[in-house]
Amino acid sequence: MSGKASFFTELKRRNVIRMAGLYLVGAWLLTQVASTVLPTFDVPSWALRGLIITLALGFVPALIFSWVFELTPQGLKRDADVAPEQSIAPQTARRMDRMIIAVLALALAYFGFDKWVLVPRREAAQSHAAPEPNASPPAANAKSIAVLPFENRSEDKANAYFADGIQDEILTRLSKIADLKVISRTSTQHYKSAPENLPEIARQLGVAHIVEGSVQKSGDAVRVNVQLIKAANDSHLWADTFDRKLTDIFSVESEVAKAIADQLRAKLSGQEEEVITARPTDNIEAYDAYLRGLAYSLKTATTPANSLAAQKYLKEAVRLDPKFALSWALLSYIDAVGYRTVTLQPTTTLRDEARQAAENALALQPNLGEALIAKGYYHYSCLKDYETAVRYFEQARKVMPNSSRIPESLAYVARRQGQWDRSESYFDEAEHLDPRNVSLLDQRVLSYIAVRHFPEATRKLDQVLDITPDDMDTLVLKAGIAQAEGDLPRASAILAQLHPAADDTGALETQVYQAILERHPAQIIPRLTEILAKPDPALGFYNGELRFLLGWTQEVAGDHTAAQETWRQARSELESFLKDQPDNFRLIEDLALTDMALGDKTAGLTLAERAMALNPIEKDALVGPRSLEILARVAAQTGEPDRAIATLQKLLLTPGGGRLRMPVPVTRALLRLDPMFDPLRGDPRFEKLTADGEAAMKAPAKP
Repeated sequence: MSGKASFFTELKRRNVIRMAGLYLVGAWLLTQVASTVLPTFDVPSWALRGLIITLALGFVPALIFSWVFELTPQGLKRDADVAPEQSIAPQTARRMDRMIIAVLALALAYFGFDKWVLVPRREAAQSHAAPEPNASPPAANAKSIAVLPFENRSEDKANAYFADGIQDEILTRLSKIADLKVISRTSTQHYKSAPENLPEIARQLGVAHIVEGSVQKSGDAVRVNVQLIKAANDSHLWADTFDRKLTDIFSVESEVAKAIADQLRAKLSGQEEEVITARPTDNIEAYDAYLRGLAYSLKTATTPANSLAAQKYLKEAVRLDPKFALSWALLSYIDAVGYRTVTLQPTTTLRDEARQAAENALALQPNLGEALIAKGYYHYSCLKDYETAVRYFEQARKVMPNSSRIPESLAYVARRQGQWDRSESYFDEAEHLDPRNVSLLDQRVLSYIAVRHFPEATRKLDQVLDITPDDMDTLVLKAGIAQAEGDLPRASAILAQLHPAADDTGALETQVYQAILERHPAQIIPRLTEILAKPDPALGFYNGELRFLLGWTQEVAGDHTAAQETWRQARSELESFLKDQPDNFRLIEDLALTDMALGDKTAGLTLAERAMALNPIEKDALVGPRSLEILARVAAQTGEPDRAIATLQKLLLTPGGGRLRMPVPVTRALLRLDPMFDPLRGDPRFEKLTADGEAAMKAPAKP
């Protein structure tokens, strides 16, 4: 024991322990600084590795050096040659103690600075850095894959839905394997079934492998051809043909998914293998109805007709098999999205159906990712219960690691909460898995529009138009931005090429608003009159909204009598929906404007305030400000200039909002052009409010 004690005492006397502490702290600090500084000067990564290895190898020699040598007033000497009176070990020890404390303090200060200052700055720079226009994309993950649309080889071309469904089911099973990167269908649907330029397509999608296939259905017999291709050299890694009966189609989907996973050497957990081999239903008729509903849900255009068709077939599927959890989940999702976007009439019955369908799906399969997403959408779309929605989406992420819909949904929720930076981060994540999803890219545009960053929005829209040159929604957004910037000729040129149907709500209203801003509405009045002569029942209260717009165009055209008659019809139509849709703030906004137009000031203001209470900005940062705009319009038209101007001042500093079905918020240019604000012209406060340059207010921060 005494030997051990004397050895430890000798280590302390020779400052070996202090040297070890000083060396380790100094080496750690040097490594941290180097890892930050070296990349700045483009020093190769091997240099940092070499530094770490050198410091590690030098540790033992440093201790030996400390044991052998001692610092004396006469210089550095071997310890054995130092007489006791020559030793300055105590002074050296104190000096080394101070050095250790100083280096440790410096290390702690750098650690704090790096963690709370440098790391957030690096992450922010990475998340917001735009790629160089001609920069090459990063090398694709070796386990990345995209499934292109399957060719329909059936004699009956109406079986196209079946080929789409088989492709989507195979893709969905692959997407549930965490070890793979799987591009979403919404990015692959723009390509042909067997394109010639596979390397270029793979580059655009950021993948190393492509799956092609075809489906031929005749009666109850199905033939499925599938091939896995390495995109870089267009070489076939695996291919197979499956001839099965309809009743055995699920085994094909599972076998294909497992074969592709094996070829890419993807590791499957026991749970993942169970998921990709599961049979969603034993009722082939129910599955056929589900595939038909799925085909409508996958269409690019989200219209009342597509939503109603999807809803019809999904209801048929669960009628045929009440235990069909996947169909219950998709039905709930369609209902919830329709409730929020008003592609389905947002009645209490629809809201209850969305809830019940999601609960049925979860009761049947508690770990079904699609059911968890559906329940999240019910809370997000129908209840505005964002915290609960996020919990369900995060649960779904665990079982659907490649689903772009989950980060996309989280982006929507964060945006409604006014968390613009977080929303943008989620959009980045979704776009990584779904890089050519036009709808997703358009939604990112809406975020830029909401905060009035129109140049960024326009650049993003140009990216979308490179994918789908004639996409109507994208062109409508470009026209809306041009209106917001006061460039009516540019907006007119864009809108002239569009011929929207009645259910293309955004496009139709943008054309109407263009005619009103130009104060030449005669050209649009016949179109609105034609649509309203035979209103589509599927549009519900939107027919009343169109009738209000017709009255507005008639008023601007100078036909006051016709406008009043049209507005009376509009009020009657809108009020008929109020009983079943008491929480529909859009319907109440329409009624507020209609009562305003009919001269009922009290009713108009009361309804505008009711709409604000139903969808307050605090609960919906994206759309909530729209009710505030309705209030400003009603106040301006009913002799309340103080209230109108105060509301507009707030609106110009608030992200989000938009008139009726269009997401473009109030801008100074629109205030200068919009005839509804004519009563405020001449008021110095309004003129200052609408002025550009020095009088312009500061815009909200970019997301």
